[in-house]
Amino acid sequence: MTDLATPPAASTDFASLPEVDTAVFTAPLKRPAHVGEDWLEPAQTQYTAEDDRIWDDLFDRQMSVLPGRVCTPFLEGLDRLSLGNGGVPSFERLSRELGALTGWSVVPVPMLIPDHVFFWHLANRRFPAGNFIRTRETFDYIQEPDVFHDVFGHVPMLTDPVFADYMQEYGRAGWKAMRYNRLKALGALYWYTVEFGLMMENGEPRIYGAGISSGPTEAIFALEAESPNRIMLNVDRVMRTDYVIDDLQPTYFVIESFEDLYHQTVERDFDRLYRSLGPSFTYANSAVIDVDDVLHRGTQEYFLRGGRGSSAKPV
Repeated sequence: MTDLATPPAASTDFASLPEVDTAVFTAPLKRPAHVGEDWLEPAQTQYTAEDDRIWDDLFDRQMSVLPGRVCTPFLEGLDRLSLGNGGVPSFERLSRELGALTGWSVVPVPMLIPDHVFFWHLANRRFPAGNFIRTRETFDYIQEPDVFHDVFGHVPMLTDPVFADYMQEYGRAGWKAMRYNRLKALGALYWYTVEFGLMMENGEPRIYGAGISSGPTEAIFALEAESPNRIMLNVDRVMRTDYVIDDLQPTYFVIESFEDLYHQTVERDFDRLYRSLGPSFTYANSAVIDVDDVLHRGTQEYFLRGGRGSSAKPV
């Protein structure tokens, strides 16, 4: 077993899957028999006419709320990749067009995949996307990310060169997080940036996180509700902050720009940061602390009333 208190020197070879030390906690995911160690599906699903209609209905619903709320690079990415041309997009076409723009591709996976496999794909500019789409019964809420969340929510942002580089560097950062056994901290960074991040545009917060852009309620709640905090991003603070995975967020973190995000993360000394982190989170997901640059201090009314489980209004 490796001594995780003093991790070995980082490898710069991202060609092979990283090894996971037995001391590192990872989610116990059972690999389906039909996929290999890379967890890639042999081919993209052949979607039915009803599947395509579900995509179109989801697309139309989001586009009824996103203009004026989502950042400009997201809308530009939608247009560049023609995601609204009808039906679930072809991964082959997306990969060809993304490849020409930023060198990324989209690859099909059957479900959530292990952290180390996810890191490896990102480090090699491959975005793993769920190879299935929700049903009418799960139209409003699905626990596991499907092709709509992954492609509509994430892929447009990969047309932005700076954000595309950030995603690759995040994947590479996974190697170091595993050596220090700090995957929870790195996961918090992903959650509060890639999934639920806001950015300033023309003096106002706008959406760039996929978890917000792919859901109609959160797209409005994140920007306009009184309940949640909106706080400028501080990487050290975010990586010490717990998060909620099955409800609207009590706190959103805001970046100035993708260049700001890249500077705060890729240029940060994570060896020193990881040595200072404890194994568990320091701050609750609703906390406001003295070092925060607060844009809006939330009432937390939605969460105090019980959140989604109580049918509280997202105000």
